Amino acid sequence: MGIDIYYTPGSPPSRSVVLAAKALGVDANLKLLDLMKGEHLKPEYLKINPQHLVPALDDNGFAVTESRAIITYLAEKYGKDDSLYPKDVQKRASVNQRLYFDATTIYQAFADLYYPIMFGGAPFDNEKKKKLDDAFG
Repeated sequence: MGIDIYYTPGSPPSRSVVLAAKALGVDANLKLLDLMKGEHLKPEYLKINPQHLVPALDDNGFAVTESRAIITYLAEKYGKDDSLYPKDVQKRASVNQRLYFDATTIYQAFADLYYPIMFGGAPFDNEKKKKLDDAFG
């Protein structure tokens, strides 16, 4: 059966999962989902990810969703050492801090700026760009 990664190339979370799998030497089957055709809404995909988002991972029938959870799972299960996800509690906390900062602060500011442009044809918003810049400190 193997490991399937469901992704779309335009998705930063999808790309991060694919890159992590490659960095860990995981031989995964990449399953491209065309969001514009609604492939993420098909019943067979909803069994893997009821939230109908990408990316998602199916490891021999065990499904994991949310990019940071997938990356963590891959590192813990397939990492040959702890170079990507340290075993030391304090080092791991530092990695987790950055993962959660990305999930809750950076990605939201990015989405607020770029998604209206990409999916709605909105003009570039300099105020939203400033919020994204400010998120980086």
